[in-house]
Amino acid sequence: MDTHGCLTRADFGKLTPVPQPVVIPAPGRIWTAGEWDLIRRGHRSADMDDKWHAFVEGRRLFLYRSWTGLGVYEAEFAQAGGGWRIIAAVVAGDHDSYRRQGDDYESALLEAVIEWVLLGVSGGPGAQRWHRARGDRHRQ
Repeated sequence: MDTHGCLTRADFGKLTPVPQPVVIPAPGRIWTAGEWDLIRRGHRSADMDDKWHAFVEGRRLFLYRSWTGLGVYEAEFAQAGGGWRIIAAVVAGDHDSYRRQGDDYESALLEAVIEWVLLGVSGGPGAQRWHRARGDRHRQ
């Protein structure tokens, strides 16, 4: 896929880099080529209920909170196993700007946000991992 029609950093207002990035485990999932194409298109929040902006530079996905422009996640992708895998990921570690949870929770939430925001999938493997990581105290 070429980058025509993909959102870029320039399509958003002020964005703040991930503050105090902390490495988290990369989700073990292999994303298909079609899913990678959708991820690369990015996402611009349509309203206040839509909490995320997303875009890709090279093979790195950037996820920002839509109402603050704060960077929360970055994920580096690489080709693997006939698809694409996240090989490195970070989450905001600054507790004043983001209430970071444990590594498993953040890894699962990263995967779930990609599903919800970029793939339009609810109830997928990432969401299931996220529900398990948070102890199913809440259901989406």
